[in-house]
Amino acid sequence: MKKFVKTLSLVLAVIMLMAVVAACSDANDTSSSAGTSGSESNATDSNDPSGTESEGEGDDDEIEYGPDVDLYDDILGEFYEAYAEAKKATDTAERYALMAIAEAKLMEAAVMVPLQANGGNYAISKVAPYTISPVQWGNDSYRYHNALVCTEPLKTEDRDALKALWKETTGSGTYFDKAKEYLTGKGYEFKNKYSIAYNSDPQTFDVLVTSNAVDSEVLVNTYDGLMEYDGENRLLPALATEWSVSDDGLTWTFKIREGVKWVDSTGAEIAEVKADDFVASLQHMLDHPEGGLSYLVADKIVGTAAYGDANNPVDFSEVGVKAVDDYTLEYTLMAPTPYFDTMFGYGIFAPLCRSYYTSQGGEFGLGSSSGSYGTDKDHIVYCGPYLIDTYVSNNSIVFKKNESYWNKDNILLDEIKWVYVNTSIATQSYTEFKGGNIDGCGLNSAATAMAKDDGNFEKYAYVSSTGASTYPGFFNVNRGIFTDPVDETKLVSNQTDEQKAVTKAAMQNQNFRLALTMSIDRASYMEQSVGADLKLTSLVNSYTPGTFVYLPSDVTVKINGEDKTYKTGTAYGQIMQDQVTADGYPMTVYDPNADGGAGSSGGYDGWLNVEKAKEYMAKAIEELKEAGVEISASNPVHIDYPHLEDGASYTAAANAVKTSIEGAFDGCVVIDLNGTDNQDDYLNSTYWFNTPDTANYDLSLNSGWGPDYGDPSTYLDTMVKGGGYMLKSLGLDA
Repeated sequence: MKKFVKTLSLVLAVIMLMAVVAACSDANDTSSSAGTSGSESNATDSNDPSGTESEGEGDDDEIEYGPDVDLYDDILGEFYEAYAEAKKATDTAERYALMAIAEAKLMEAAVMVPLQANGGNYAISKVAPYTISPVQWGNDSYRYHNALVCTEPLKTEDRDALKALWKETTGSGTYFDKAKEYLTGKGYEFKNKYSIAYNSDPQTFDVLVTSNAVDSEVLVNTYDGLMEYDGENRLLPALATEWSVSDDGLTWTFKIREGVKWVDSTGAEIAEVKADDFVASLQHMLDHPEGGLSYLVADKIVGTAAYGDANNPVDFSEVGVKAVDDYTLEYTLMAPTPYFDTMFGYGIFAPLCRSYYTSQGGEFGLGSSSGSYGTDKDHIVYCGPYLIDTYVSNNSIVFKKNESYWNKDNILLDEIKWVYVNTSIATQSYTEFKGGNIDGCGLNSAATAMAKDDGNFEKYAYVSSTGASTYPGFFNVNRGIFTDPVDETKLVSNQTDEQKAVTKAAMQNQNFRLALTMSIDRASYMEQSVGADLKLTSLVNSYTPGTFVYLPSDVTVKINGEDKTYKTGTAYGQIMQDQVTADGYPMTVYDPNADGGAGSSGGYDGWLNVEKAKEYMAKAIEELKEAGVEISASNPVHIDYPHLEDGASYTAAANAVKTSIEGAFDGCVVIDLNGTDNQDDYLNSTYWFNTPDTANYDLSLNSGWGPDYGDPSTYLDTMVKGGGYMLKSLGLDA
């Protein structure tokens, strides 16, 4: 079984976006990708990625690969030093400001070109906006129990009115009732079932050993966490009725709700939820680091890193989690972590019924067997609002209301149904929507044309908000493989050994990478899948969204040695931009005038600058010449760019990238488009690979990251030396 990681695949994201944009996040007016927050996602779903490597020559055994801390320091050393300083800060405002400065260094290193966010597409939906949590991290945006689902699609003007109402009332706890009152007054009626589209089956039913968004989005409806975000982004009690933090910020104590029942898939009661279930869950998660989740707590909860240290392990009793009694849970942190509570919406803090787990043959201890636990819907227990009633692979997943749920009287929906959509059929999700089989859909260009023809577009369509997932284009600076990592007969590079050496040298040159980032016409790339009207809507210009956090207080930091004071409410992106500008780089990573003057790091192209790209390329050619590497029209840099051919828009987008890069550099760079119509082959090389030496590309636009919690470190930690998860996309093992 392939390991699905926390990253987001743009391919799957684009496909999912077109299928469920209005079904999932669109309910919150946010277009969803296949990956969810806190996940590495695949870009194929969000627009037209690219995907295959072509046949060629060359002996891969001659390519040396291994941990290279020196290469990391050469490329990302400035970022790492600045980020290390940021993580020392104990004041939240100072922390945010210093992290923004560190991210500026990351952008300047040009190891990636920011490309797009999830969302920003046309959609139609029957779900009232913001009746599903719009929170941009964790999995609460996939909890549907309070979705207000109408029997008919919402008219565009009514959706706009509700969005305005949300802005007026958010934080007051009154939005839902007022939204329902508004819709009732407009003649809408409501239903107690909700159907959404999906395009990939869950690979496991054990939420604690997977970082695959497809798994966690299904399972989050089967359990409750300690807290939960509502539609107004308020963090409210769930299984914890109250909590407190010690004066030193190190001890978090929770009172667990009494009388909550664990039940099996038939609804039969198994046990009561106790504080120990959270102790068991943390150990189970740490016992299985292959799930890709343990890094989230390794620098936060005492003992979690040491527990998994093969050289100097500690007993689990030394880990900072304890059931003080049946209903009192305590976490001990390594350092004050003011955003710790924002992490509870993610699966790492889901409870685990210890007695049921062991009854299924589950064991505790590093690398221990889970027995039959989590193998299917009938080998888990439930403490959330829904039970999985039926599951048919590549067909449907049906959730029924949990009659033993502690808060069942406040559950609006009796049933949720996931309907499988074949992503190779461009208009299937819209057809399913028109047929009444799903309650919302995203509109790709083909579906938009259909909706315009039948009158639904003008009446119901809206542009979904963009989310916090970021899909960059990644440059492989230390490529170690030139064929499909699963099947070496597929996606074979055409590069000769000499060309491989030239490409690697060029990719390790900052000026060369900067030249590439400023030559890609990202708007043209996006236009191929979403059309001219929306080509800028989901473009992003930074890794962490510039509006992800704002300063909670005034703070003074140094920008290149000079003190600069930022006022309360300053956007993270503004500080990032100030550092980029001070360092003399031309890109716009944040524009205070964007988004109608609210300020944004998206919705415009702040990187395309062909004149500057040529200047950086000239510098790179000189520097590489001094190192004995010739780059010219007669000896160009060959860049393998895999792309998916399963649809005309994918190929058109790949050609847009090729045309813009090659057109900027007078033959000095050649983009070799290696296409495949086999999605698995494409994903093997660009997304499913687990180690840096199996990333089979020089440039890939098929992976991204969504946040796990409400702090910029949820993005920046993925690029740190010594375990940064997204370093593999750069070919780095540092």
